Amino acid sequence: MIPIALDPTHVRIALVGQGPLAKRRLAQLLEGGASPAVYSPEPDAELAVLAGDGLRRALPSPTDLDNAQVLFVVGISEDVAEALAHQARDRNILVNVEDVIPFCDFHAPSVIRRGDLLMTVSTGGKSPALAQVLRERLETLFPAVWADRLAELAALRDRLRAAGAKGPEVLRACRDLIAAKGWLP
Repeated sequence: MIPIALDPTHVRIALVGQGPLAKRRLAQLLEGGASPAVYSPEPDAELAVLAGDGLRRALPSPTDLDNAQVLFVVGISEDVAEALAHQARDRNILVNVEDVIPFCDFHAPSVIRRGDLLMTVSTGGKSPALAQVLRERLETLFPAVWADRLAELAALRDRLRAAGAKGPEVLRACRDLIAAKGWLP
């Protein structure tokens, strides 16, 4: 596995699915700044509200798929998911079919988000339960206040850079601030 973080302002993302897992995945995509096209033949009311104007009440056509670079497939029958995975791969679209490893080009890690601080846990799809347990532990170690802490570090970095400081000096100052504030044990 090669970990990467995608900027959704530069990547066209689509989601095909329904049910609670589709809602969870869509919420994660939205929280990450994505505005995915959402395809769901029979969305429940909650998914429809969450998807908003991005909802199409059907499966994607081949032309629809041509407009995506990353495809998430969640909560639909395995035969439909397999067909979509093949169609996506034929178009060089990265695809993830939730919990069906052979149809996945990538795995979506378990996510902890504190403002712009993003931490992830991945088991390469081998144990979602372990990823969930580790994520829950990290959530307790890094509470919501870390969003403000990151903002404070970013402001320090910006001030130092504006004053002409170079990378090693900025790094040292940030590490010193973290230590002085006692943010980490």
